[in-house]
Amino acid sequence: MPDEAILRVADAAAALSWYERLGYTKEWEHRLSPASRPSSLWPAAARPASSSEHRGDARPDTLVYLRVDDVDDVAAEFDVAIQDQPWGREAHLVDPDGNRLRVASPSR
Repeated sequence: MPDEAILRVADAAAALSWYERLGYTKEWEHRLSPASRPSSLWPAAARPASSSEHRGDARPDTLVYLRVDDVDDVAAEFDVAIQDQPWGREAHLVDPDGNRLRVASPSR
């Protein structure tokens, strides 16, 4: 089983909508009880990630580093600048819950 990041979110459905722009899709949903809020897993081409509305699963303001084939596509989708680094090209994003993402591809 691959490693997985767990991101704290306030609303899993809203978070999924935002992460779909990065190519994630809902693979499963888990509820601790019928009345509880969902947690979901959304694998993308980069790495898998989970979101959770359950307190204590993860802390807000997490930083996740994702490697993708073409960071230009991500930068265009989110209308952000690309920063050239010695190790690659990065776009910096913040999801609706304040989780930070650095999305990168190798330098050209």
